[in-house]
Amino acid sequence: MKLKEKVSWLMETVQQSLFPHLDECLPLPLTEPEKQLVKILELVQIEKHVPVSASKQWLGRPIKEREALARAFIAKAVLKYQHTRSLRNALLSTPNVRMICGFSKCGDVPSESTFSRAFSEYAEADLGTLVHDALVKEHLGSELIGHVSRDSTAIIGREKPAKKIREPKAAKKRGRPAKGEDRPPAEPKRLDMQRTQAAQEAIADLPKVCDRGTKKNAQGYKQSWNGYKLHLDINDCGLPLSAILTSASLHDSQVAIPMMKLTASKVTSFYDLMDAAYDASQIWEQSRELGHVPIIDRNPRGGEAIPMAPHEAVRYNERTTAERSNGRLKDELGARSVQVRGPDKVMMHLMFGVIALFADQLLKVTGC
Repeated sequence: MKLKEKVSWLMETVQQSLFPHLDECLPLPLTEPEKQLVKILELVQIEKHVPVSASKQWLGRPIKEREALARAFIAKAVLKYQHTRSLRNALLSTPNVRMICGFSKCGDVPSESTFSRAFSEYAEADLGTLVHDALVKEHLGSELIGHVSRDSTAIIGREKPAKKIREPKAAKKRGRPAKGEDRPPAEPKRLDMQRTQAAQEAIADLPKVCDRGTKKNAQGYKQSWNGYKLHLDINDCGLPLSAILTSASLHDSQVAIPMMKLTASKVTSFYDLMDAAYDASQIWEQSRELGHVPIIDRNPRGGEAIPMAPHEAVRYNERTTAERSNGRLKDELGARSVQVRGPDKVMMHLMFGVIALFADQLLKVTGC
């Protein structure tokens, strides 16, 4: 079944069966944002991926229903609630949103502390990545992807940046080694090590603490921030394929190879589109080794810029989908207002937005 037919069939079922049922059960008619929320929740079905340990407790006081809380966090991203308190107040004051998320009455809505505990459990279980991977596999696993656009975006954190500990470098002996003298070999570069590592192994080696990053904006001016970087792989339709969170100070090129391998394990694609920050021989070679065609803007490195061939320049224009997706994630889905601390929780907050972006964009692409 083709992607459009599959999604259209699901949305037709929602409109013909679920919406009339909700109109009978809900006290007020559904608004357009609420209808969109219902579509996204039905497409994502996050409740199927909530860990059993997070939804059941056999001893002591029973834990509140975690499936409904997971749906509520998706609603927080879609309906643009900045804080958990705002989300909880909306659940208490808006019967439609409350019942869509799975809470029958006001008394079922838990306290803020329960929301926080559930969020911590989701972050520990990496629920966001599990749900996103399932969406990519179900809807894009059998599709052919033309271009994969790779880019990063600054994520401002609400925590102090970690202090950098600089280890003193051992003094190197100048000149040629004497006859019979053995000098220790130079440490291998991260990009060279990543060529032989599995994707998850290379990702685990990347720094994830909050620190200070600096990046040039579209106008060429340098901007600095405390926090993290979110690295995304986006297809031509604006659907996020892979997401990785790293420290803000990490250079974009250090994430390219594990991202390539991670995305290649999910979908089949032809072209890798990257800006000049990714211009490194190891990245070119890895892309070709995976059977892709790399189109990377050349970094002049103080010399003359090497222009792209005309046909490459046309394909490179498709990379704007990554920039638009980053903009949507920040402006519409909560990536600009991170209120939690620690890389695991920050990633969980961002992944709720990535999941909502995938579902919303898929509905737009298929015309549902």
